[in-house]
Amino acid sequence: MPQSVVYYQNQNYGKLKKACLQSHKLFEDPQFPATSESIFYQRSPPVGTVWKRPKEICSNPQLFVDGISSRDLHQGSLGNCWLVAAASCLATEPSVWKKVIPNHKEQDWDSRHPEKYAGIFHFCFWRFGCWVDVTIDDRLPTVNGQLIFCRSTDVNEFWCALLEKAYAKLNGCYETLEGGNTAEALVDFTGGISEPICLEEENVSEDLEKKKKLFKSLTKAHSRASLISCSIRPAPGEEMESQMSCGLVKGHAYGVTDIKRIQLGTGLLAFFQARKLYMIRMRNPWGSTEWCGAWSDRSEEWKKVSRSEREKMGVTVRDDGEFWMSFDDFCRYFTDLVVCRRINTSLLSIHKTWVEALLFSEWSQSPDSLKNRSGGCSNNRETFLQNPQFSFDITSDQDSALICVQQEDRRANRKSGTGQNLAMGFDVFKVEVNRKYRMHVHQGKVASSTYINSRSVFQRVELQKGKYVVVPTTFAPGETGNFLLRVFTDRGAKLRELSKNQPSPSCWSCCVGIPQLVSSVTLHSAVGLSLPGSGNEPDVYAVIKCEGQQVRSKVHKGTSKPEFDLRGIFYRKKPQTPVKIEVWVKGWRDTLLGHVTFPAAAGDMGKNEVLRLQSPRQGVTSGSLLIEISSSTDLSAL
Repeated sequence: MPQSVVYYQNQNYGKLKKACLQSHKLFEDPQFPATSESIFYQRSPPVGTVWKRPKEICSNPQLFVDGISSRDLHQGSLGNCWLVAAASCLATEPSVWKKVIPNHKEQDWDSRHPEKYAGIFHFCFWRFGCWVDVTIDDRLPTVNGQLIFCRSTDVNEFWCALLEKAYAKLNGCYETLEGGNTAEALVDFTGGISEPICLEEENVSEDLEKKKKLFKSLTKAHSRASLISCSIRPAPGEEMESQMSCGLVKGHAYGVTDIKRIQLGTGLLAFFQARKLYMIRMRNPWGSTEWCGAWSDRSEEWKKVSRSEREKMGVTVRDDGEFWMSFDDFCRYFTDLVVCRRINTSLLSIHKTWVEALLFSEWSQSPDSLKNRSGGCSNNRETFLQNPQFSFDITSDQDSALICVQQEDRRANRKSGTGQNLAMGFDVFKVEVNRKYRMHVHQGKVASSTYINSRSVFQRVELQKGKYVVVPTTFAPGETGNFLLRVFTDRGAKLRELSKNQPSPSCWSCCVGIPQLVSSVTLHSAVGLSLPGSGNEPDVYAVIKCEGQQVRSKVHKGTSKPEFDLRGIFYRKKPQTPVKIEVWVKGWRDTLLGHVTFPAAAGDMGKNEVLRLQSPRQGVTSGSLLIEISSSTDLSAL
């Protein structure tokens, strides 16, 4: 079982099973009873619905028959292809499903020891930052002795039906599973991050380089146990789940179960005029209705390939809802892709590892603008910066940051009519490297997510060294709710929420003074830098100093016109003391190239200046700096 689990509804599987075995009674779950309320909340169950235990459905029930496979699942009468497609993906990766179905051998029926069976199962799902252990009994809704909802190809196999029941319990009832997002289920199965990719917007089918890049990316993701699903978006006015002439279904979730680049043998080169085939395998949760184009189960292409050649290629063909297609056709027909990446945080891995930081927070309302935390998106310029703010650091010269905002799941609230997700997103700003307090003016935006009413929003951002602030928001101001922020970086990001607006007075303030002025200083760039007596372009860095505090840039190598983009913010107790910027040449012994000083006086808001460096050598010119200054006596103005 995953570590740090929370028992859903405080039901401990181990204790409940032990009690059932001692009393010689099969478990009956009082929290999810075998009643119509556990099935539907808006309509009545099918006529003749009877809850039955697996032993009443077949003579030899098992959790798995001949192992677990993506071909096991069939959707049933519930409109939850998104969940079944995700479960198909789950079945392809043992390291994932063994977390979701913990201790599967201990849970299974044992024909040699029937007295050890207690009619109780448990499953683990990742929800809002932790693994949740959901306990259920084994009673399943049937009509005429047949399962109503998700079922296995083999009538004796029950893992998928029991998994669906546990997920229905977690979400309130079976009906709440109608109409969902595969990305959400994939996250619940893995604790990973789902990245949506719009193939249509990216025009992948027409761009060969993008297609190659996508195939390489998906192959790598699949090899590292990422779970992948795809769908075809219906045009406006088109019916959901309408079948196309090629056999594919619009508005329907498919699970991607394999991706292969196949090297053809010499005997096949004449047939296909290619040395390699780029192939992808998918599964329809219905267990039928397959692709009927090139490389479909009965296509001419497969007729040209002998059984032995297929074995060499590592592909199989079955009439079970699972099918192959060329990657070209995949990109031509499918419009949307979801890649649920299991972020690698293991220090022992040979692959790239990430450091995860996460924080919980909320959007909340207050009439006080300094305390309000529900300001809406950046369209609401007056209130946008009233949202929660979080700072994090990029310590490498350049690094990718994976940022995900996840709101608390609301699906279980559908019964009360409040189960809709908030439309949300986030913006990322580069700020002063020493910022400790909340932003009160807009700074340089470096990234922005889309706003969507999904449970989570994800963005991969390429960032330069420095400090950043991410601002998660709802689209409309005034909306409230809890959320989880996850940031993955190459090194520790020091993620923290900025809760204070300005420095607080301390017991020493009467002795050391209190800030009277706040100044934000940006050193944008320099031109004409040169080290006297050297013909080479210098390696330079800059330092901004103010009242004993300082911020320092990275070293810019071999340039006389560096783009420093160095920012510092200072709460000044002695406003009459000027701010100083020094430029140094990096070497065995660092050399001061020159400096500038300036007052950064109150009222300088967004003031740009070009200042000539004063060289330590009298009469020597060392270049000029472009700076930007903002200062205010209102300590919460910046």
